[in-house]
Amino acid sequence: MALLREDAQSKLRSVSVDLNVDPSLQIDIPDALSEKDRVKFTVHTKGFYIFSSRLHCQLFKALSFQLQGSMKTLCGSMTRSLKQKSTQDSFEYLAVFKKTVSSHEIFLQRISSHPVLSKDRNFHVFLEYDQDLSVRRKNTKEMFGGFLKSVVKSADEVLFSGVKEVEDFFEQEKTFLVNYYNRIKDACAKADKMTRSHKNVADDYIYTSACLNSLALEEPTVIKKYLLKVAELFEKLRKVENRVSSDEDLKLSELLRYYMLNIEAAKDLLYRRTRALVDYENSNKALDKARLKSKDVRLAEAHQQDCCQKFEKISESAKQELMSFKQKRIAAFRKNLIEMAELEIKHAKNNVSLLQSCIDLFKN
Repeated sequence: MALLREDAQSKLRSVSVDLNVDPSLQIDIPDALSEKDRVKFTVHTKGFYIFSSRLHCQLFKALSFQLQGSMKTLCGSMTRSLKQKSTQDSFEYLAVFKKTVSSHEIFLQRISSHPVLSKDRNFHVFLEYDQDLSVRRKNTKEMFGGFLKSVVKSADEVLFSGVKEVEDFFEQEKTFLVNYYNRIKDACAKADKMTRSHKNVADDYIYTSACLNSLALEEPTVIKKYLLKVAELFEKLRKVENRVSSDEDLKLSELLRYYMLNIEAAKDLLYRRTRALVDYENSNKALDKARLKSKDVRLAEAHQQDCCQKFEKISESAKQELMSFKQKRIAAFRKNLIEMAELEIKHAKNNVSLLQSCIDLFKN
């Protein structure tokens, strides 16, 4: 029985999830280079041919802008945090750098696995572009327009709250996404608290190690070597604790933040569908009025058919997107949690090994 359990556990731990659903187009970022004012990424694209290009973060922003409304990315904020960390110690810088590369890679993989966005010309040009590109920022008019849209959307959401849903599937999805977002947000806050606690422990190890080194300078030779060894132990434990913190941040906190954005995107999709439903219902009312008055009936019928087609189209695509979202969400959480658990075990073993080595040294 024990052998069967071990075999089952090994099978579970060896499960890997490939976010590149389409085998004809696979993307990864094997290398990145941080420069003074930008981060450059080496992007490998494997499709009907293999292509390697050097792209900097402004290009990611450009792609995100071109596909606006369909995809969201953290590349801007991630790059800012990377520049802030460049002045700190090398370990923290490398941890943030690794997180930056991971977020950009996931961004590209999500587009490549999407049935529509993967065929977008802007995306293919982006992958094949191998020169520098100056990206225009949003002007005041565009920023103000975006602000007005958000205000209108907020007002619409209040008005649409009383709209009766015609399909149980979407009603259940709305309720689920609201509850799920609150749970993910709460889990993200707790995960951030956990990573900060590990970071605080690492900082305490630094202080303890420094105090032991200072104390060793004032002690006799016999005690001095023991104090120095313990100080060295705490310095090594600090490095392990820092790795625990960065791995938990990358594998758990970032995943939760990423899915908070995904849930917002899913809620936006349901909002657009509700908007189409309201337009369709209003067109039905307008058609009834036109028939009663026997005025502009053909125009009202054409408008009603157009609204009906738009509503049916967005309902079909929304259902596919939400079902795909569920499958990818489960796969992504399974992949990251397995990887995080394996890293936690690895770090715990390192801690035990360091402590045991120090004890053995004292015994001898």
